Amino acid sequence: MSVYLYRDGKSLWRQGKDSGGEIDVAVIEIDRSDLPESVVIQCFTPAHLQSAFQEIEVGSLLLVVGFPLGFHDTLHHLPVVRQAVIASSFGLRFQGQGYFLTDARTHRGSSGAPVVLRCAEGDQILPWKLLGVHSARIDMGGRDAEVDESLGLNCAWYADILLTLTAAS
Repeated sequence: MSVYLYRDGKSLWRQGKDSGGEIDVAVIEIDRSDLPESVVIQCFTPAHLQSAFQEIEVGSLLLVVGFPLGFHDTLHHLPVVRQAVIASSFGLRFQGQGYFLTDARTHRGSSGAPVVLRCAEGDQILPWKLLGVHSARIDMGGRDAEVDESLGLNCAWYADILLTLTAAS
């Protein structure tokens, strides 16, 4: 199956924006009838988004589900999971931006990965809270690459951006 990104020279995705301009989150609609009948999909819904920010603490254990450097289970076509923790106050936009920080070992190819928190009392089929969308590793511009280690920090856009991007126009 191919997902077309353009039609008649125009992009088919919706690009996220905040007060600073475009952000590293976009959505594209996939017609379920284009998928093979054997495909089983469990989708996050608005109920899977965290609404009470005070319930999430700095240091909470998270998972980043993705395809680091394109690596995945090639037999079953499944992603791999990296552990992460929340590294900034959840609910406060880090440096005024629409994201929070995670502390995790991530690589290229993880951009767009869901950042989730296990929720045992929630949905039994999909027992996760979708907290964010992994975007990029963050480092300090003034760091001496030969002496100072990488910070190992990443930004994850708050998942509520998906509500804005998928709202009916």
